[in-house]
Amino acid sequence: MADTTHEEIVVAASPAMCFGIAADFEEYPSWATDVTSVAVLDRDDTGRATRVEYHASALGKAIRYVLDYDFTDAPRAFSWTLVEGDMVRAIDGRYEFSAQDAGTLVAYDLHIDLAVPLPGMLQRAAAGRIITAALGALQRVAEGGSGRR
Repeated sequence: MADTTHEEIVVAASPAMCFGIAADFEEYPSWATDVTSVAVLDRDDTGRATRVEYHASALGKAIRYVLDYDFTDAPRAFSWTLVEGDMVRAIDGRYEFSAQDAGTLVAYDLHIDLAVPLPGMLQRAAAGRIITAALGALQRVAEGGSGRR
């Protein structure tokens, strides 16, 4: 069963800074909860990572997944789709960055379908946990907090 979750947060930093942090995938292990390592597999002509392999801990297990990134709407937004992965059938999502008086409204949409059998309520909770942790960590880094977990 696939679930889509949406959350927003206002970050006291510019949209460009928020975009830069979110699109710097190689730094994710230093601040993104559960991401243990990242390998950029392909880049576009501007040097942005367009295919990235992740290793993470989730549900008490080590998992691997590869995402393709689409920067068509950059720097206002970028999105991603799952290419392949362990324990997941889908991890598709989108970040959007909108200027606000107090900084940047960061919106995060995530569509996730786990390959392990979990009741819908637990799957929704897992998606919510991923988004909440990602937005909180991005906010901490953008607002000058330590990048380290």
